[in-house]
Amino acid sequence: MTKSFLAETCQSTTQLASSNDSTQTTPDRESVKVVIYGSKKGVNNTILTLYKLGFAQVYEWSPLLPSSNPGEVMSILTRQILTN
Repeated sequence: MTKSFLAETCQSTTQLASSNDSTQTTPDRESVKVVIYGSKKGVNNTILTLYKLGFAQVYEWSPLLPSSNPGEVMSILTRQILTN
């Protein structure tokens, strides 16, 4: 990721709705998911890095889940974004 992408992402976080409302949608909002795949250490380090960059709170990510690849896990972040 480039720093310009991260800067734009951090600036737009004020437009995001609470991730707790992931099952409810309205015409001006859309549910999006961010998924991280890798080793337990890699996924946890990435979640912490994204937290430090202001992207998402650690508790907003799902618990580590097994992926289809042996030794690999994943974590999912679901957000509601404005579509207007």
